[in-house]
Amino acid sequence: MKPWLYPVSAQMAANAAVIGGQVPVMRADGVTLRAPILSDFAVWSKIACSDRSEYFGGPFSEEEAWDDFCRMTAVWMLRGHGAWAVQSADGLVLGFVLIGFEPGDEEPELGFVFLPEAEGKGLAFAAAMAARDHAFGPMGLTTLVSYIDPQNSRALALAERLGALRDGMTDGAEVWRYLKRRTA
Repeated sequence: MKPWLYPVSAQMAANAAVIGGQVPVMRADGVTLRAPILSDFAVWSKIACSDRSEYFGGPFSEEEAWDDFCRMTAVWMLRGHGAWAVQSADGLVLGFVLIGFEPGDEEPELGFVFLPEAEGKGLAFAAAMAARDHAFGPMGLTTLVSYIDPQNSRALALAERLGALRDGMTDGAEVWRYLKRRTA
């Protein structure tokens, strides 16, 4: 049986809800960032198993997508950061943003992946901006980058719109650096 289809008992679901309840919830311009839940894997799989994932190592098999989804959600327990599911005002999960530090990363990363139907509405911008501000605020990070494939024009445009500046290359990816804004 595929692990993402394995039945979850009421007690296991309650345990997951307690753990997920520790992930910060944020609201910004038509979206809510919340802890990923098991049913969100359907959206992650739709992205990761499609050509949309070509810029971050895909397309993946369903099993590889499951492993990636588990790593991105489990890191909350291990490092205090990870992926948020991005939910629209009408309750649909549109994609994910994350503050991550994956193998090979030299600095904490702001990552973002969305379904095609979420594009062009400013929702990815609102979600990524909320995650960026949370990283520099409550998370206490002093540095944050996005590693972006030079061919991924949509991600490059989003990073630039978020105020990031191109800061070199690493392993074939452009490094886009976010600067912590000074407050008076």
